[in-house]
Amino acid sequence: MFRKTKSINDAFRHIRSFSLLLITSCILLCCYCIYKSFSMVTATQQRIYILANGKALEVFSSDRRDNIPVEARDHVKTFHQLFFTLDPDDKVIHTNITKALYLADGSAKRAYDDLKEKGYYTNIIAGNISQQVIVDSVSVDINEYPYRFRCYATQNIIRATSTVSRILITEGTLRNVSRSDNNPHGFLIERWATIENRDIKITNR
Repeated sequence: MFRKTKSINDAFRHIRSFSLLLITSCILLCCYCIYKSFSMVTATQQRIYILANGKALEVFSSDRRDNIPVEARDHVKTFHQLFFTLDPDDKVIHTNITKALYLADGSAKRAYDDLKEKGYYTNIIAGNISQQVIVDSVSVDINEYPYRFRCYATQNIIRATSTVSRILITEGTLRNVSRSDNNPHGFLIERWATIENRDIKITNR
């Protein structure tokens, strides 16, 4: 009689242990499934698809701070290319300068007004001169806000008989502003100043 009771108790203990193990396994499995589901949803939300030329391209979203150096350098490069790329056409000059001034504060507007007052743009049109700028490098310090930058570029002035190459070094700071069609990077150049601008080579054409 006692042996039979003991066997029943042992069987009950085994069933209880098995049940607890099964329930614990189910709970762990459910937690793992929930975790993986959230991970997959998060990963999916970070993927963005854009349509370009009839093809769906996958891009990934990221925190803006990860992209600040890249966007800042491109903002500075775009500004200099617009501000210094000129052709003997008043509409081209006006269009490029207008686009450039959306990317900077009054310091760039003052530089433009000074050049205009000195007849710089009039001389470009009258002399059929083209001006191009090649940005060699842009250094940006993102450790302190507003972000300081320095731009190193080569300026080519193409005349009818010669091409003048000039070294161009400028500096300034970058402040965050709202993004727009006129300012897609969301930066504004402030306290922009030319540090150096001198001839380095003259080539006859």
